[in-house]
Amino acid sequence: MAQHGGPDQGRQPLLVIAAGGTGGHMFPAQALAEIMLRRGWRVKLSTDARGARYTGGFPHSTEIEEVSSATFARGGLIAKAMVPLRIAKGVLSMARRFRRDRPNVVVGFGGYPSIPALGAARLLKLPAMIHEQNGVLGKVNEKFAHKVDAVACGTWPTRLPEGVEGIPVGNPVRSAVRERAGAGYIPPGDYPMSLLVIGGSQGARILSDVVPPAIERLPMELLRHLRISHQARDEDGERVAKFYYEHGIDAEVQPFFNDVPARMSEAQLVISRSGASSVADISVIGRPSILIPYAAALADHQTVNAQGLVDAGAAIRIPESKLSVEAMTEAMMAVLCNPEGAAQMSRAALSVSHPDAALGLAQMVEELAGFGSDDTYDAEPEAYEPGDEEQAYEQETGQR
Repeated sequence: MAQHGGPDQGRQPLLVIAAGGTGGHMFPAQALAEIMLRRGWRVKLSTDARGARYTGGFPHSTEIEEVSSATFARGGLIAKAMVPLRIAKGVLSMARRFRRDRPNVVVGFGGYPSIPALGAARLLKLPAMIHEQNGVLGKVNEKFAHKVDAVACGTWPTRLPEGVEGIPVGNPVRSAVRERAGAGYIPPGDYPMSLLVIGGSQGARILSDVVPPAIERLPMELLRHLRISHQARDEDGERVAKFYYEHGIDAEVQPFFNDVPARMSEAQLVISRSGASSVADISVIGRPSILIPYAAALADHQTVNAQGLVDAGAAIRIPESKLSVEAMTEAMMAVLCNPEGAAQMSRAALSVSHPDAALGLAQMVEELAGFGSDDTYDAEPEAYEPGDEEQAYEQETGQR
């Protein structure tokens, strides 16, 4: 780590969190903000207009700043030609803000909106670090990996550029998930059971195509005990619900569920994409899972995300290229017809979980700032009330 001056003891320490406009970036950032506010820090969130949609769950004392950034992924030739200029403008604007209100530490969680804050931190030689949620660095985090003081990794192992050392801390999870960490697991048996299918955003249509007919093929002595919670995209919901109804399957189909952590804690089996947040939730609560990595994910990072659960014996991973109704039915049978094995999968998921990942990140922040153990205090946390941001979370993070 680079050496920086210690904290200014005459003022409240300031953390700037920079994150892009998806739930996968914003909700780990929210978890860190909650911890740092409790420890007596001021917290500013730097994001763009897209990211601002996800700020409803942040504690009210978090200072929100919208910044100008850009991406090469969208727009025509003229818009793409203007990207470097817009990024430079955002970095210089952020540098001016940092000179007026100097952060003790800057933390980037990925996405193009994190460029201005990380760029300004480098320009002003401020302590900075990044947190990568996936097993492969995103484009922005990859660019800054050599330019920051520390790289925290949510998925381990993480593919890192040569010469970069990562620190495995795990992916911070929402308070609703932490409250159910290690929730007691009831193995499959001759009694009512729950199956959770997390879908509803881009890439999830394949789950709506394959999972319902796969469930319908289960033996009747098993099927009659099952209650399905299936999260499906708006355009798929009606046909999915109709299929379950016509085949006499007890199912609730919604574009999102506000209570996914509760449903997950009640489930005997979870079928999901392997987005970083979904994998973190499944492991912290401790549930057997069937994971179908999103084939179009950058550098196939969802396959990497699932590796820890697969290696631990907690999950069955099915690549999209090999996903079929028959393969899904076989995987479900392997869990639901094997109570002892399912219980072992639950314990294995817990063995690779990181329920205190936010605390590990907080420790890294305070070490970068040069704080000792006596330099912070715990205050009462602000109450969290779920709202529209919960819908955004379920659509953006758990289903990709």
